[in-house]
Amino acid sequence: MEYMKEPAAPSQGNMYLQPPGSWVQCALESRELLSLCLKKIKASLSKVRLIEAGFVWTEPHSKRLKVKLTVQKEVMNGAILQQVFVVEYLVHYQMCDDCHRVEAKDFWKAVIQVRQKTVHKKTFFYLEQLILKHGLHQNTLRIKEIHDGLDFYYASKQHAQKLVDFLQSTVPSRSKSSQRLISHDIHSNVYNYKSTFSVEIVPICKDSVVCLSPKLAQSLGNMSQICVCIRVTSTIHLIDPNTLQIADIDGNTYWRHPFNSLFHPKQMEEFIVMDVSRVQNRKQNAGAGMRSNKHSLAEAWVQKTSEMNTDHQYFCRTHLGHLLNPGDLVLGFDLANCNLNDEFANKMNPHNVPEVVLIKKSYDRTKRQRRRNWKLKEMARDKEDMDTDDERQYQDFLEDLEEDETIRKNVNIYKDTKIPVESDTDDEGAPRISLAEMLEDLHISHDATGLWGG
Repeated sequence: MEYMKEPAAPSQGNMYLQPPGSWVQCALESRELLSLCLKKIKASLSKVRLIEAGFVWTEPHSKRLKVKLTVQKEVMNGAILQQVFVVEYLVHYQMCDDCHRVEAKDFWKAVIQVRQKTVHKKTFFYLEQLILKHGLHQNTLRIKEIHDGLDFYYASKQHAQKLVDFLQSTVPSRSKSSQRLISHDIHSNVYNYKSTFSVEIVPICKDSVVCLSPKLAQSLGNMSQICVCIRVTSTIHLIDPNTLQIADIDGNTYWRHPFNSLFHPKQMEEFIVMDVSRVQNRKQNAGAGMRSNKHSLAEAWVQKTSEMNTDHQYFCRTHLGHLLNPGDLVLGFDLANCNLNDEFANKMNPHNVPEVVLIKKSYDRTKRQRRRNWKLKEMARDKEDMDTDDERQYQDFLEDLEEDETIRKNVNIYKDTKIPVESDTDDEGAPRISLAEMLEDLHISHDATGLWGG
């Protein structure tokens, strides 16, 4: 009997060859495996009547299967002879054609090139967790990480098309495809193509400060051109820090009215809140859009921590009024002392450009890492060594998960048993993920019977 040594996926269990070329999934001592064994000796059993068949226990790693058979046959004058005997099968390892192609490494029928023209990888970290949760990485031959994206290699165009459709439904993106003729048979009219899909994700990440075009800002309810991206899911979620007005921009709208991030993530500076006051019951302008109920509008005086030896303070409106108190540290961007190289920002009235845009409250990162009692899984992929900047970006993504419940719902979070369980909030009030939102981490491996189990 021929046996597939390495199943294509853990859920497939043990795979056995059913001649001439199909593979069937059979657990040890199962009815399916017994049926397959009996078909091997079908010709020998054609002259007798099979009464009973069953397995005789063998060591799972012995590569032997023993089947106990009870047969009957009429010999003479109505006399029936019954006999019990044991048939022993030897199991051989064999690779199927698909596994041969996978092991060849360079064989593929379709490749998806996912790109995002930005320096931050938050969107890719989020996308990785979505792919893991829905199991779309299982049919890949190879996943290769490059500096501005990922390449997914597939053995069939159908599996690649499924991932492309998934990407377009989960992140704002656009795609195009092409195919190259590899070979063809003029007699049977069979053509062999290699397909390439290019998926470009919008170059906007969470915590980006953007400047909308006047036409787009007006169509979104006369919101300010300077906005903050609070989340990127299937749409770009923007908030106006001056009015708390929110807007969702899908991929089609973005590509018709494109805009860019005004700052590099490394340009984010740390400020200390000198004074803050809530803005109550501000009237909305005519035609204004929806306002966020999860944020509070406030007016704040802040000072850079790098300029504490001076008296220079900045005034700004912020959407973080529900989080900030005097003395808190907050991260933001300084628009007053920078040169904005943006088409729309350069045409704005200087009075409408804020001095500072605050992004998020700052906590002690070392303490947050030490108390983090959960972890995420990663896709197996070819990648270069993670440098310091990549590690910092990954920590930013983990903090975003702790702070944003909406993103957290789409991600599988697992308990880290190495970290002791503490309360949901620490002394600083930094957000934490509750135990109710965590999953038990199951390790799938071969058990003693050769089956896949936890």
